[in-house]
Amino acid sequence: MMKEKIFILLPDGLGLRNFGYTDFYKKAADKNFEIIFWNITPFPLADMGYPELKISNAKIHPLTDIYKKAKVQVEFNLNIKRTKDKIYNRYRFPFSYSTIKNATKSILVNSVTFTHSTKWGLLRIRRKINENERKTHYYHQSLATLEKEKPAMVFCTNQRHITTVAPLLAAKDLGIPTATFIFSWDNLPKATMVVETDYYFVWSDYMKEELLFYYTYIKPEQIVVTGSPQFETHFDKNNLLTKEAFFMQNDLDLAKKYVCFSGNDETSSPDDPKYLEDIAKAVKKLNEQGNNLGVIFRRSPVDFSGRFDFIKEKYKEEVTFIEPLWKSLSTAWDSILPTIEDNVLFSNLAEHTELVLTIGSSTVFDFIAHNKPTAYLKYNQQEQLNVKWDIYKCYGFVHFRSMPSQEVVFWINNPEEMATAILNAMSKNEKILRQAGKWFEKINQNPPQLASERIWNAIDKIIKN
Repeated sequence: MMKEKIFILLPDGLGLRNFGYTDFYKKAADKNFEIIFWNITPFPLADMGYPELKISNAKIHPLTDIYKKAKVQVEFNLNIKRTKDKIYNRYRFPFSYSTIKNATKSILVNSVTFTHSTKWGLLRIRRKINENERKTHYYHQSLATLEKEKPAMVFCTNQRHITTVAPLLAAKDLGIPTATFIFSWDNLPKATMVVETDYYFVWSDYMKEELLFYYTYIKPEQIVVTGSPQFETHFDKNNLLTKEAFFMQNDLDLAKKYVCFSGNDETSSPDDPKYLEDIAKAVKKLNEQGNNLGVIFRRSPVDFSGRFDFIKEKYKEEVTFIEPLWKSLSTAWDSILPTIEDNVLFSNLAEHTELVLTIGSSTVFDFIAHNKPTAYLKYNQQEQLNVKWDIYKCYGFVHFRSMPSQEVVFWINNPEEMATAILNAMSKNEKILRQAGKWFEKINQNPPQLASERIWNAIDKIIKN
């Protein structure tokens, strides 16, 4: 039997992590599918052993980015009007007027937003994006590729990249089924939906309801609930090292128990070094009281700054740095390549530490997959690098409303609570673990290790209809 060819439209490295390094890629052959990565990224997938067709000139129409940015602003305006909830203003990024080019673009975006902030105005923006993209060389290049290769489906790994619009339009115009994956748990309230496809793959029933709420033109039968492949690594016992092997590999002390601090990038959390110092101080205090603890720091994979260097010197007895195994192809954030080795490293980190401390991160789900608790830091530093940054705004975002209760994590409301919270998370955590498990089941389809299986079953059903 001839294999059905499936194009995986890849606009960034996160798609490779979810669909290249997981059971999704492995199961293609079992399901009699041939995967081709339709690659927009700078990553050399062929050198890594993945079949690819490179898109070399993904140049969008000159007006598309303006319409895209205006679309985001209009969606926020309409969501505020519809819900009477001003939380959506917090998702807006400030406009830049630093150069003539930036100022011109900002003025145009604001002008389109002002004249299109209605339901019909939003529809016109969506149509203009598609109309302009169909005029590009990129669109016609995509048409030619699809006519030659004749895939049974084009599956886009991420709904938010404007460079995916033209190839998806080309596929739709040729009658080839299209689908996109909503790649993160917080994306839909942030107005990140750029593409329009025949089908939308989501993590959960909760996300399905979100999708129907924010995008009323999408019909329920277009939405497929599958879960996210990104969590599958945690349930593959073949990836787990023994504690002894993991500790030896990372120069850890077998006599110690370790807690993990999972960092954010500089924009999301400019004061991360101070939070890490607070954790290190608490662990030092606990050790002086007879405990034997250590801190493992995992920085954000896109943070290559030297802002944590002073911690290495000042708290070298308390803090061990275990760097993410991502590869940088350039200084641009979207040229940072995740690796399959990092998936395994992260899974072992969750398995062999006692808990994770973080600021509003989805690592809560990675760690509960290993039955480990999370502590969310919830206080501002007395002296902040960015006085406009506010941790309380972080926890006000819409995706945190999905919590079944406040007891899904330990909350640390000031540095003085840090030491007690760490001890409690290590010992009195049964209720927290149960509630975190319920949150995970709400956010991601259960059982989580079958996400790829569900995706392939859905693809098979779609192309046979």
